Amino acid sequence: MGKVIGKVLATEKNPSTMEEFFFWTKPELILNPFDVVKVEHIKSSVTYGVVEEISHITDTANFLSEYISNDFGDVSTMPVTHRIGMNYVKARIVGNTQGIYIPVLSGKTVCLANRDEISEALGLSSIQNPVPCGYIEMYQGADEDERVKLRVDVDSRYLIGPEGAHLNISGISGLAAKTSFAMFLLKGIQDKCMAAGGEQDDEDVAFVIFNVKGCDLLAIDEPNEFASDAEREETFAIYRDLGMTTHPFRNVHYYYPYSTRNTWNTHLAPEAVEYNITHDKAHMYKYEYKMDKDNLDLMFASMDDPTQTMDSILSYIISGRGNFGSLEDWQDFLNEVHKCGEAGSTGDKEITVQSWRKFERIVKKSIYRNGMFDSIKDGHRETRISDALKHIRKNEVHVIDIAKLNDDMQCFVFGDAIRAIYDLQLGQYSADDEYVPPSKIVVFVDELNKYAASDAPKTSPILRQVLDIAERGRSLGVVLFAAEQFKSAIHPRVTGNCSTFAYGRTNAIEIAKNDYKFIPSVYKSMMVRLKQGEYIIQNPVFRSLLNVRFPKPIYKQFKSK
Repeated sequence: MGKVIGKVLATEKNPSTMEEFFFWTKPELILNPFDVVKVEHIKSSVTYGVVEEISHITDTANFLSEYISNDFGDVSTMPVTHRIGMNYVKARIVGNTQGIYIPVLSGKTVCLANRDEISEALGLSSIQNPVPCGYIEMYQGADEDERVKLRVDVDSRYLIGPEGAHLNISGISGLAAKTSFAMFLLKGIQDKCMAAGGEQDDEDVAFVIFNVKGCDLLAIDEPNEFASDAEREETFAIYRDLGMTTHPFRNVHYYYPYSTRNTWNTHLAPEAVEYNITHDKAHMYKYEYKMDKDNLDLMFASMDDPTQTMDSILSYIISGRGNFGSLEDWQDFLNEVHKCGEAGSTGDKEITVQSWRKFERIVKKSIYRNGMFDSIKDGHRETRISDALKHIRKNEVHVIDIAKLNDDMQCFVFGDAIRAIYDLQLGQYSADDEYVPPSKIVVFVDELNKYAASDAPKTSPILRQVLDIAERGRSLGVVLFAAEQFKSAIHPRVTGNCSTFAYGRTNAIEIAKNDYKFIPSVYKSMMVRLKQGEYIIQNPVFRSLLNVRFPKPIYKQFKSK
């Protein structure tokens, strides 16, 4: 049975149930939340439980009795009365070898589980399409030979579809390593897809990643520069144990906001940008008036428009009314908007001059003297984001840099890319018979609160797009991997449609929100003190929440200044 650590106890106030049981242990035995234990049960079956809470109790009636027994509070006195004490543990039942779920009986032996039993108890042994999501360490307080380190896989069908889809990662900025964990999962998926050789439709996956902070994700195809050879080998060993390759991402292409030497729109060094462009690894992206004026609504995603005046103006422009259908470029567009805002304008009489002037102030802030809003020049490695994504192929990773743009422009670029991906999977670009889009496209973005906040305007076109992906994306093959500091700040229809959640270190205010009410109190307390590289994972395949660890990235890391 394994090492015996205690026996089941059932009292009048704390009975064993179909969901949980209690057992006593020696006070010096070290157990931790998430550890798996096993119990002898009827018909020679074994019931598995996961440790939730550990308590210590003595025969002291109350605090006052303990105080009096120490000579009325003399801390240097040995108490006259020797107190009998013990530890007892609350464990939640996660399975039984014969599917028997009647309560375990008092007095039954409780033991540590071995590697195979832990895997069976947590539902890890039955995963059919494994993608590594880290590893777990059990019994860290036990002897060296009793400790267990176990690889944790998630079933790709419940991560990227078709059974379930969408991942949400939350945690405090800088401590939870949200981006690193998301990229670790994406690498696991790419490794699996590359190894499959394209023989299975389920492995037909492409990736679109938004770089939102500095240079974080602008060299994911380059190896990491570890502090020492020992650190490199230690990290590589973990990747090999998890069945992953030790090279960075492959088939990567970057897109930088168009810029000139006078105005540089990316945090990456100019020489690195030029190197990637000249070596066919990157493009600069632009927006052309005739092709992109239909997406102008994305610039107003974060603005309340209760009277729908901005919406009326956008409809007027997109439908080509007035002179807007015959304009050639963005400068002509700005000139025409300015004319509509002049007194005595002959435009739509239902739209006031004041509304046109407000519209002009908003669009001019983003478009005026911005090199991104210009025509595409042949031979200059320039492109439109939507044109590039229309031809994305399986196993490719497309990184779109938006880190140096202001918030309005970040929303515009994100919304444009999401709209293009969604239209692609809906078959809007099927005229090109020689191109077959990937069956799944995984989109990763940090700071989801910018695009799908719980308090975002209901009319926001970006929010509508994200909600559509959350609710219908699984069936279309559009999968959202998103991260934010606080899960409670995200629209409930987005988080409600995610099949996988990763909780990193957070604060006490956050875990008090309703989003965490289903999590046991001890696990919530652990979230406040999780270390970097450590997450609590929830997925339909797992029979319990798992406390997983993951290795350092093996792609290039830029040191923060």
